[in-house]
Amino acid sequence: MSKVENGKSVTVHYTGKFENGTVFDTSLTEGREPLRTVLGQGSLIKGFESGLLDMVEGEKKTIEILPEDAYGEYLDGLVTVVKKEQVPEGVNVGDVLQSQSERGTINVMVKEITEEGVKLDANHPMAGKKLIFDLEVVSVG
Repeated sequence: MSKVENGKSVTVHYTGKFENGTVFDTSLTEGREPLRTVLGQGSLIKGFESGLLDMVEGEKKTIEILPEDAYGEYLDGLVTVVKKEQVPEGVNVGDVLQSQSERGTINVMVKEITEEGVKLDANHPMAGKKLIFDLEVVSVG
């Protein structure tokens, strides 16, 4: 049986959960296909790829991915407060806006709106979170 290695195509069903059991994504929803990718190209988070290594077709397992192998630690330095005039009229908490940085366009989430201004967070929404994935390798090619 072929095992999952870097450079090989792999098809996998997955369910991603937070530590509290809340599912944030799954390929098992009706109408969804399993994830197909070539391992080692960096298209998946590091912990997901390393969790798949050496699995074989039909194998199932659960992996835990620490923040540093997922979307990174939550960084307070990526939270800023801007004047209300600097954001579009009618924004609400939870809205995602695009902003320009030295590295190009980034997404920022509106975290709070006060009289003083608008708090924007450029952290990935899953930064600082441990992720748990149930994996099932469908095929390796």
